[in-house]
Amino acid sequence: MRLSAQGGSALGPADKLIVALDFPDARQALALVGRLEGRCRWFKVGLELYLSAGNSIVSELKNRGFWVFLDLKLHDIPNTVAGAVRSVAVLGVDLLTVHAAGGPAMLAAASEAAARMANAPRLLAVTVLTSMDSAQLAATGISTSPAEQALRLAKIAQGAGIRGLVCSPEEAAQMRTALPDSVLVTPGIRPTGSSIGDQKRIATASAALAAGADYLVVGRPITQVADPASAVDAIFEEMTRG
Repeated sequence: MRLSAQGGSALGPADKLIVALDFPDARQALALVGRLEGRCRWFKVGLELYLSAGNSIVSELKNRGFWVFLDLKLHDIPNTVAGAVRSVAVLGVDLLTVHAAGGPAMLAAASEAAARMANAPRLLAVTVLTSMDSAQLAATGISTSPAEQALRLAKIAQGAGIRGLVCSPEEAAQMRTALPDSVLVTPGIRPTGSSIGDQKRIATASAALAAGADYLVVGRPITQVADPASAVDAIFEEMTRG
């Protein structure tokens, strides 16, 4: 799956929505996938599910024809991260996250490893987690705002050759202006009236797209409701209005 900034005019809501399969096992994850088959094209596999189900869940999703976002947020020494990118490439996943906080050398090693692989995933550099606000950043010794830190890390990632970014919808507009050729993937999407949970920097689907996001990641507002298909349809409608 080739991604481009601003998604491309031919892409519809189903091409831009990534459903996060935040479940403890493959059985529950695939049950939801079955309920959304025919509606959704993208699914995200994060740490919880990956550590439980391993590569088999990725293979199952790819065999069913879905696009897969493997959200492992790789953050280690450059050599280890480069090796991990090579290992992931054989799975055929479409997107893979690395932590921008790993620094220029780590990001460059990941980018170079991907460039050498025929079927490498598109790398996304995670900037500042959507669960963090200024107080959380300050506790780690970072005195700048989440927006300032996110842009700093995004520029480091772009300098290392990574053109995909994960940022909150609050930073999407500044990212689009400062780094117009980047693919922006935004979690922290919350429909009007839904619980924000542990997220701090959020927006509705229409607001995120209007700010410049290309792809939206949605988990609990879909996965933890009685009728996930209706929740998806409501998000699609909002995306279209936006």
